[in-house]
Amino acid sequence: MAAAGRLWSCADPSRWAAVLECRGAVLRARAGPQGRLEALDQWYREELPAAIEARAEKHVTRDELERLLAWKLARGRFRPRLRQLVAANSPELVVQRSAAAFRLLPDMYAAVMALCTLRGVGPATASAVLAAGAPEVAAFMSEEAVAAVPGLPALQYTVKHYLLYLSRMQERATALSQGSASGLWTPHHVETALWTWAVGREMCPNLLPNLGPSPVTAEDTRPTKKRRTQAE
Repeated sequence: MAAAGRLWSCADPSRWAAVLECRGAVLRARAGPQGRLEALDQWYREELPAAIEARAEKHVTRDELERLLAWKLARGRFRPRLRQLVAANSPELVVQRSAAAFRLLPDMYAAVMALCTLRGVGPATASAVLAAGAPEVAAFMSEEAVAAVPGLPALQYTVKHYLLYLSRMQERATALSQGSASGLWTPHHVETALWTWAVGREMCPNLLPNLGPSPVTAEDTRPTKKRRTQAE
């Protein structure tokens, strides 16, 4: 995904921030007239983190896990079987395993593995749970963001692949924070900016800021096929 790669190669925090400010407009373009994704995204980014933070012990409920999965599927490929699997978990088990995952942080491997013991939850869904409750250390494993990180192998929905990706996201968040005058960057912010840039380049490029003087090349605009070597 060359378009998202152009943002990754940009070292200016102000330009990353300008891309991040376009998220709402890009999201509306992606959501379409029904606006379901827009409503789910607002819940995921505002209401869910507040609910998790307000609890004596961080966790998610089964209803929240099901809604989070709906958000994830609305951003990517619809897979109804995953929804059935997640719904098969008992409410008590979801609370227990998600609370255990948050307690295990910052050991990301252990936290992801704790969540992956739930039916229908793989590394990408686990990453979405952790990013909602601990955005300072976790980032959602979106296809767009993974594709933008240079040097990663072909996308695999495995814990190993997620940790490789996350380490690069954490490094980039640290670098952007050091050079930023507007505030702290988290891995969650980095993923959101990469997703916004990739989707915006595809659907509404006129809404995105100019990253620099270099012209757009044919490679930047050529559509690419998504690669999947393991389904989550």
